[in-house]
Amino acid sequence: MTGTSTGTGTSSAQAPTFEEYAGSAWPSLYRYAYLLAGNHADAEDLAQQTLLKAHGAWSRVELADSPMAYLRKTLTNTYLSQRRPQKRRLEVLTDEPPERGPAPPGGPEDRMVLWPHVTSLPPRQRAVVVLRYYEQLTEQEIADVLGCSRGTVKSSAHHALKALRAALDSDGRGV
Repeated sequence: MTGTSTGTGTSSAQAPTFEEYAGSAWPSLYRYAYLLAGNHADAEDLAQQTLLKAHGAWSRVELADSPMAYLRKTLTNTYLSQRRPQKRRLEVLTDEPPERGPAPPGGPEDRMVLWPHVTSLPPRQRAVVVLRYYEQLTEQEIADVLGCSRGTVKSSAHHALKALRAALDSDGRGV
């Protein structure tokens, strides 16, 4: 998703309606929600809640330089807000993320070994890993989505990767 914007912002002669934009943004938004939530039902709820919030603010969203960045930020904030009051729960994923983009480095076996450890990360670290390695956003784009500094993104990525390395080492699959 690097460098792509599903919307047109202010540069379009004919701005899309909310319904048109939502329809074209849904696959990318749903895929991101799935990677954060880890299951189809929660991903669909997250994506729908995000579009509901965007619909209420559409007059502002459609004027943004990147409406998709607004949607990602809204989805991320919704996800993080929902995760705060809950205790972490272990959930084994059995489905592959829908509509895969370019394959991340490593083979399918590497990703299958790594994914359960990614799902066990704290919500913010998981969001950073998904945005950086699955959505392929830059550190600054991630900071904008999460509403934090670039340094916080770097720190979160560092701690997430450290935790993933430790988990893989404990499995005997050191990196």
